[in-house]
Amino acid sequence: MAHALEGGYRINKLQPESRSGVLVSVITIVYNGEKYLEQTIQSVLSQTYKNLEYIIVDGGSTDGTLDIIRKYESQLAYWKSEPDKGISDAFNKGIALVTGDLVGILNADDWYESDAVANIVNKYEPECVLHGNKQYWNQDGSRAHQAKPNLEILPLEMSLNHPTVFVSKSLYDKYGKFDLNYKLAMDYHLLLRLYSAGVKFIHVDRIITNMRLGGVSANIEGCYREVLRAKNEVFGSKLSHQIYYYWTMLRYRVSQTLDNSPLSFITRFYRTRISPIKKQY
Repeated sequence: MAHALEGGYRINKLQPESRSGVLVSVITIVYNGEKYLEQTIQSVLSQTYKNLEYIIVDGGSTDGTLDIIRKYESQLAYWKSEPDKGISDAFNKGIALVTGDLVGILNADDWYESDAVANIVNKYEPECVLHGNKQYWNQDGSRAHQAKPNLEILPLEMSLNHPTVFVSKSLYDKYGKFDLNYKLAMDYHLLLRLYSAGVKFIHVDRIITNMRLGGVSANIEGCYREVLRAKNEVFGSKLSHQIYYYWTMLRYRVSQTLDNSPLSFITRFYRTRISPIKKQY
């Protein structure tokens, strides 16, 4: 097996300048993400909050991803490139490398608002989960809509914006990391475990993370199936879980049909006025 490629100021035995306050660790996992990775990196390194370490876990990219990572190597705490067993495994590798009090995970095609970490830290409490709002963008660069979380319905479905979530490192130590058996809804499974354990969730009512629309379609239906499995695992198998699963599948298919028709205004009305997870256009 080939040795992992690695770098960062830890490898070079350098220390960042001394800073005070909560140490925040941000993790980005990436595989062949050269198209948007640089924007992601810049959004982390340009945060107004400076007591931050940045770790990148690459899955063995074959495009220009490593060139981009090396460009910022002196500002990265650590980076590694080697094959992994999927998203959950890559997340766990990153978590095992952090030294901060609070851990955020930023996807390789998303980006933070410049004051995202500062706004999170302002609400920080030990042993908590902090989360905020997410802004969506169209491919032409125009704003699409903003999504606000709804913690009350987390036991029913994924109602938080995972790219905005920051988790106390001590909670990973106490309750475990991501389950490798989940390929799509690993974030929901983790948050549900923390929620069921009585962990405090704190909403920061600010845009934390930006995300593009119009990329490769996600396996939404596969994700719903894993959400059902997570609920059955955490809360026990219940008929209500199965019924809600069928409801979410029906809701998704109807919305897909309406979105591609002259009746798209119906789904827009639902999302802004009726849906428990409100979107602002």
